[in-house]
Amino acid sequence: MKSLSNAASAIKPSATLAINALSQELKSQGVDVVSFGAGETDFFTPDPIKEAGIAAIQGNKSYYTSSSGVAPLKAAICGYLDRTFGVKYENKNICVTSGAKHVLYIAMRVMLNPGDEVILPAPYWVTYEEAIRMCGAKPVILKTDETTRFKVSPEQLAAAVTDRTKAVILTNPSNPTGMLYSEEELRALAKVIVENDLYLIDDEIYATLVYEGKFVSAAAIDPELYKRTVVVNGVSKTYAMTGWRIGFAAGPAEIIKLMDTYLSHSTGNACNIAQYAAIEAYSGDQTCVEEMRKKFAERREYFVSRVNAIDKVSCLPPDGAFYIFMNVSKTFGSTICGEEIRDSSDFAQALLKHGLVATVPGAAFGSNEHIRWSYATSLENIKKGLDRLEKFLNNEPLA
Repeated sequence: MKSLSNAASAIKPSATLAINALSQELKSQGVDVVSFGAGETDFFTPDPIKEAGIAAIQGNKSYYTSSSGVAPLKAAICGYLDRTFGVKYENKNICVTSGAKHVLYIAMRVMLNPGDEVILPAPYWVTYEEAIRMCGAKPVILKTDETTRFKVSPEQLAAAVTDRTKAVILTNPSNPTGMLYSEEELRALAKVIVENDLYLIDDEIYATLVYEGKFVSAAAIDPELYKRTVVVNGVSKTYAMTGWRIGFAAGPAEIIKLMDTYLSHSTGNACNIAQYAAIEAYSGDQTCVEEMRKKFAERREYFVSRVNAIDKVSCLPPDGAFYIFMNVSKTFGSTICGEEIRDSSDFAQALLKHGLVATVPGAAFGSNEHIRWSYATSLENIKKGLDRLEKFLNNEPLA
């Protein structure tokens, strides 16, 4: 038989989804695994949003919509962005898709040509690098570390720009590090982006989950940056709606129009029923958002204090999101529970095998010294997982 697509064969599977699938498989076999792999909250979708979804079913919202979403949802998103972040858009600037990951891919598809370069600060979310490659473009990785709180400097950004650079990707707050760019830091980066005539893909999916500092949308700080920024967001993290699959792009009308056209020949519209539930999410009472944020803050505080009290591992306190990016480099070159630890993958695999704790190796995010934990799980599970981590590091295997 003839070979399959070389481009598709070169794509690496999502490490976070792979870890989640493995932990679910082990659980189905009766293995008591504590999973910290997926970026999915343990909270349930708030009742008013669920009721809006039910009403949409009963109201027969079961037909095709515009490829880029229904007008009432676009209007609700515009109102939400204005009230929450002080950024003004019209419906023509909004494209709704089947999740924020889908937004990123479609936006890149309409922005990038083969051979274009996209600057990607590391650590980065696992999908960015592969999505860039799927579009035939080249990711240009900018390494950051704990000394800069995993944030790229304007000097570092400027030095990476070439005549083939098309765009820069930022995640604010970051997945996997949880670090937040301040307004001053964004203004310095904006100057480089505007002066070099680049686009900014600004992933703000964790914008409402901030514990230290103040979130500022990049599109709000500079009119020239606004013209060249595609904001990526969605309902999954803020409203505990991961499975509803509603994300959106807010940006220049010409980019949004191309995204609409691309969608019309690929997936078409996002689920009509989920779109009407999302209207309630963006226009309804936001008390639920703050309640979840407070619970995440409590978990964050416990997680950071516990990790930094354990020998051989450490972490910086994240400003936002719901991840701990734990440094495990002090274990490299040692043997734990009979396993030689040479890198983050060895550590994560050994911790799962002998400690029954599922995490994601930092190598998947472009930082091999770390592993990522998600604290979008109960405090009980966090305590259980960290107890197991301590036993593992003390060479006391559970399995």
